[in-house]
Amino acid sequence: MAAVPASPPGGLRGAIDLSPLVARQNQQTAQPPRPATSPGRGAPEGGGPATGSNLVVEVGDAEFGQLIELSRTVPVIVALVATWSTPSQDLVVILRDAVEAAAGRLLLAIVDSDANPQVAAAFQAQSIPTTVAVIAGSPVPLFAGVVPEQQLAPLLEQVLELAVQNGVTGVVPGAAVQEGEPAEPEPAPLPPLHQEAYAAIEQQDYAEAARLFRTAIAQDPRDVAAVAALAQVELLDRLRTVPEDARAIAAGDPKDAKAALAVADLDIAGGHVDDAFDRLLDAFASASAEDRTVIRTRLLDFFALTGPDDARVGAARRRLATLLY
Repeated sequence: MAAVPASPPGGLRGAIDLSPLVARQNQQTAQPPRPATSPGRGAPEGGGPATGSNLVVEVGDAEFGQLIELSRTVPVIVALVATWSTPSQDLVVILRDAVEAAAGRLLLAIVDSDANPQVAAAFQAQSIPTTVAVIAGSPVPLFAGVVPEQQLAPLLEQVLELAVQNGVTGVVPGAAVQEGEPAEPEPAPLPPLHQEAYAAIEQQDYAEAARLFRTAIAQDPRDVAAVAALAQVELLDRLRTVPEDARAIAAGDPKDAKAALAVADLDIAGGHVDDAFDRLLDAFASASAEDRTVIRTRLLDFFALTGPDDARVGAARRRLATLLY
């Protein structure tokens, strides 16, 4: 059986495997992130010094490993931009304001996607600009393009809440905190069943963690955090028994539903969301009634892992509805 590393506890959505790029950068001599320029609506690399803090930095391929390590202390908002892109210029302005308003609880990392193609590829950016959060070493896709300022603050609050759930409650080193404001938010205690489940995950007792999350869902069917966490725990448990030749088996018989399910687990764990969705939907189209039920259930789990607001989920749901009816 293949030995598959476990994902970080906490049910982070949209997981992308960044370890290959981190490993490459660790072999290089990294430079510290640079304070960002361009306080106005100019290109991300132009203009004067940043307005008063180290909350906004320019990050390239060489600093990538440092960025990932820092995300274990404070959530990092990564803006993948380009100097030729007017939306990129607008995005930097509104992100800068929102991050500085968080008083050190967030760091904004600006990445010139043209000059740093390895970072852009690692985050699987489909368009520029793209914004991603990195929490405890794992990226969480946020949005492409530019969102209205009134929508950005609530979105970043959700990032902070997710960070607290994963124990990331620090502040940017050296950040000035406004007088009378706490240096960091008071962590909200997890519900008792969630606490017990995460303790079980730390012991790699995924069966017990799944039982606890199911109990939480039975008590509160609207507990979306428990639904997403249950899907991830069950994924971790299945990954421990994926055969080493799973991809070869699936390639040899595209109608083998069991093989398709196994490879889809590998795809979703590696951040290849579109591949996982397409594989299962293709298998669903020709599957027996019994296999269709299993595939549909697995797709719903993947939708919970990816997040209901992700455009890829919407597209996959529409295709599934077409195949059903």
